[in-house]
Amino acid sequence: MNSTAEIVVFIVYLLGMIGIGLYFFIKTRNGGEKDYFLGGRRMGAWVSALSAGASDMSAWVLMGLPASIYALGLGQVWIAVGLIIGYALSWIFEAPRLRAFSLAADDAITIPQYLTKRFKSRSYALQVICAVIFLVAYTIYAASSIKAAGTLFHTVIGIDPTFAMYLAALIIIGYTFLGGFSAVCWTDFFQGLLMLGALFIAPIFAASRLTADTQAIVAETPSFFKLFTSWQDVASGLGWGLGYFGMPHIIIRFMSVESQKSLKKSAKIGITWTFLILGFSVLVGVFGRMMLGMDENISKNSLVFITMVRNIFPAVISGILLSAILAASMSTADSQLLSAASAFASDVYKPLVRKNQASDKEMLWTGRVVVLVIALLALILASNPNAGSIMDLVSNAWGVFGAAFGPAILLSLFWKRFNFPGAAAGIVCGALTDILWLAFLSGTGLYEIIPGFAAGLIAAVAVTLCTKAPSRDVEQLYDEGIALMNK
Repeated sequence: MNSTAEIVVFIVYLLGMIGIGLYFFIKTRNGGEKDYFLGGRRMGAWVSALSAGASDMSAWVLMGLPASIYALGLGQVWIAVGLIIGYALSWIFEAPRLRAFSLAADDAITIPQYLTKRFKSRSYALQVICAVIFLVAYTIYAASSIKAAGTLFHTVIGIDPTFAMYLAALIIIGYTFLGGFSAVCWTDFFQGLLMLGALFIAPIFAASRLTADTQAIVAETPSFFKLFTSWQDVASGLGWGLGYFGMPHIIIRFMSVESQKSLKKSAKIGITWTFLILGFSVLVGVFGRMMLGMDENISKNSLVFITMVRNIFPAVISGILLSAILAASMSTADSQLLSAASAFASDVYKPLVRKNQASDKEMLWTGRVVVLVIALLALILASNPNAGSIMDLVSNAWGVFGAAFGPAILLSLFWKRFNFPGAAAGIVCGALTDILWLAFLSGTGLYEIIPGFAAGLIAAVAVTLCTKAPSRDVEQLYDEGIALMNK
């Protein structure tokens, strides 16, 4: 049943997001490429931490993960465990070095730029390879967020789901197009708070309404609480954590923090936020099964959180809580669009098309045009009924990014001997192995990021050892990065 109160809350929320975009458009209209794509490296600890978390936790944390727990039981909890471990390790070990090394690498503002400048290479091959992977994977990833927003609009407001997806995409494009990285980070900050509040409140109120009868629903299926279902489920769940080391729209936040001191504070905030978000998401799936029983429609359309909230709370409160799904969808899609735009504009258009002659204003508008193109492609994919579920789309994109970039970035930060050919080989082999495993060996039940990450790591190390050691200048850059990290 549609509610006017819920619709009003949605409209107010969406206008607020557009307002942030307009504010930063006016504030940074005379800024340059660095302002649009990296916020001028002026992001504070709280904004960086919650923005990194919100850009990571897309609608799957409110829809996909609870639906998996609801339908298949606690054996799916290993995804949450893997993500918590991977996220914590990335903040503790990767973030301090990446921020410092990106500064040492001629103040690189994108991941492809960093990987090229880290080795002082004059070749643009690595930037082009990275940009191609970005464009493909981010189109898939953004499609999952747009699809989730469309499902929400259709369920709550009752409008046609395809039209709903177009509406959601238009709003996301709006504030990303206008405000760039600063608008994305600040909208993500507020959306991160909303997501945490919604996931905190819903399971607590749900638990208070459980009765002996509702608990008996789960008691009839004891396998629901079985943690160890198969080694593939455990390994695949833990394997999700590998994605954090190479997820561009997340680790770019590490580079944007204003200081190493703020980075330590951001790590504490970000790790705590993610632990709470994932923990509450699991509880939504468990309590949803207890309250609602097994419903194929709820399972198929990932409606556990939506149904639970609408059954417990009055319309105004449910409207606010359901806005968290919009927050999750938008906070990830905007980051993905901006990362894809920065990869193409800074790493392909500027050096190859314009031969480094493009002005700051030209770069800003090139990035904005790419935002529009990627969003359109993602919208077409999301509208395709055969595109797969929200969780399927997320896992596919997550696997490609983690397998392609994780090994190369980690080795660039921790191995002085690592060189340019090794980085290129690792990225290509990781991505190809991930894609081929998904296409031909998905029946093994093992998440493709695991063999992809392993192949990328082995290829990167092997090619590095078989090729010429980096020059003295590259080794000095490594030492400069270590020195900056300790300041």
